[in-house]
Amino acid sequence: MREKNGLTGRIFDIKRFAVHDGPGIRTTVFLKGCSLRCAWCHNPEAIRSRPEAAFYATKCIDCGACVEACEHGARVVDDSGERVYHREACVLCGECVDGCYAEALVMHGREVCADEILDEVRKDASFYEESGGGVTFSGGEPLLQSAFVTALLKKCKNEGFHTAVDTCGMVRWEAFEKALPYVNLFLFDIKHMDAKLHEEYTGASNEQILENLRRLNDNKVSIEIRMPIIPTFNDDRETIEAAAALLGGMDSITAVRILPYHRLAGEKYISLGYENTLPKVDPPADEEMAEIAGWIRAYGLDVLL
Repeated sequence: MREKNGLTGRIFDIKRFAVHDGPGIRTTVFLKGCSLRCAWCHNPEAIRSRPEAAFYATKCIDCGACVEACEHGARVVDDSGERVYHREACVLCGECVDGCYAEALVMHGREVCADEILDEVRKDASFYEESGGGVTFSGGEPLLQSAFVTALLKKCKNEGFHTAVDTCGMVRWEAFEKALPYVNLFLFDIKHMDAKLHEEYTGASNEQILENLRRLNDNKVSIEIRMPIIPTFNDDRETIEAAAALLGGMDSITAVRILPYHRLAGEKYISLGYENTLPKVDPPADEEMAEIAGWIRAYGLDVLL
């Protein structure tokens, strides 16, 4: 039965037929809001919890529909004929987005109830059965919306779906504790073992993150580690082996997935009016990734490239 006036949460995307967010074919639900500010974030539209309007200039056809649609003075044409977006005046009503024929304007973030998400998830149930897939809750940091995500996880488990939570680990332990009974797999990010460097590049120390990881391991829940490889930040052998030494002593780690850094999200930062914080370094070469994988495997860990 569909909920009426039930618990709601804020998402910014639902991706069907995902194959990199846990085993098999999956439906990945991306929740808005994150507790970290990673310099290399490839989903900047997930960082803030509130809805945001993004403008992709390369798609704009200068039709003026957004200016006509805006009644709040946020979308205007200045004296030089340039179209200007006054974000401070925007009330995020979405009228300009609806009126954009070229889809140059996108609204990131919408309120949904749990049953709306479940309706989407059910569409792919046959693919889960055939592939061993299921549902993944990602973000942002999904456990910042703890009550909503836990309710969704419970509903998915009741339907017999495999469940996964992709987390940066930077939340109170209580959020993990509530979700634990309904999660088959945690996809857990490890970025750096040095607390000061971690804070410099992500905005927060790693102390709470590592403590949550230890407590998850003690609860004997399956954990796949996700480690972004950022050249000049965490790709040296000493840093990699420090992480591998910790993980190698944990019984619940099923694998370590290493993810090569890329700069493909640059346009997203511009579209949101953010400073582009992506490090100006080249992605690691395949040979470098293979070497890093070898360093980790030496600690008895399964590595996924």
